[in-house]
Amino acid sequence: MPPLTVAFAGSGTGLWEIERMDAVAGEPLAAAARLDVTEGGAPAGPARWVLRGVTSNERYVTRGEHEGLAARQEPLGRPASRRAALILIRKSEAWWDLAQDERREIFEERSHHVGVGREHLPAIARRLHHSRDLGGPFDFLTCFEFAPAHSAAFDELVARLRATAEWDYVEREVDIRLRR
Repeated sequence: MPPLTVAFAGSGTGLWEIERMDAVAGEPLAAAARLDVTEGGAPAGPARWVLRGVTSNERYVTRGEHEGLAARQEPLGRPASRRAALILIRKSEAWWDLAQDERREIFEERSHHVGVGREHLPAIARRLHHSRDLGGPFDFLTCFEFAPAHSAAFDELVARLRATAEWDYVEREVDIRLRR
């Protein structure tokens, strides 16, 4: 699949109603009522904030992990997925100063990021957007969608990931919860 540029705009319009925005680490974002998600272009109308990201190649997974995720991953936009979360992450310079193999060791060998996420597929769909190289305030914008019945499972997933060695490198995180 070719890279897809996506704009996330906090505004007064959009498919998703913002239930809450929690600054888990670092500075919060300005309050907004709705989230507009525009694929391949710019958001329409004024916004309190706009974050841009692009889908890209997977950086820390092995071939086996990739195939396992692909076999179970569902796309975004499923009709039953009436809840969502946009998790915004910026990692520290200490993370980026590590070599790729050192980041992989923390990401999966110690933190089991892929394995923990795979446990929640296909109930929780996800799509990662890279934004570090676009000059935005975050490195990663991850969009998750799920049915209301899977809200507790999503909370458990996020709590498990935040308790790992990988999260020692997170200097800013904003957790935006959504519904439609």
